[in-house]
Amino acid sequence: MGTRKSRILPARVESVRRRFERWRQTRRGLSRIPESLWAAAVEMAATSGISPTAKALRVNYNALRKRVDQQAAAAPRRPEENSVTTFLELAPSAPVGSCQCTMELEDDSGAKMRVHLQGTEAPDLTALSRSFWDGGR
Repeated sequence: MGTRKSRILPARVESVRRRFERWRQTRRGLSRIPESLWAAAVEMAATSGISPTAKALRVNYNALRKRVDQQAAAAPRRPEENSVTTFLELAPSAPVGSCQCTMELEDDSGAKMRVHLQGTEAPDLTALSRSFWDGGR
């Protein structure tokens, strides 16, 4: 025999749930849920979640989700005042000093090439050394 967990709903949730129940008791026929009740349900879903809200208010999950999505799409996007930045990309600054290096190449025939690099831009050393080793062929 299963037992059912009793849940104590927050006052705001209980208030919206009672409004839905009153509407269900007083509606005539198959009238649609009023927009004011949908707005309250969407607001409640924002804090309590769509599934718990749909269960507490006994409304269709997909209909509620569609309205929550519509409101999210219609809301203007603006950064929150209390938001915390989790990632900040910083552009590299110009180097304070300059780098220098010298590369010397010598082949079997005794030909030598010396390349002195200074600054931040480096030439294509692979192509440069390949042209030296190939002998300009």
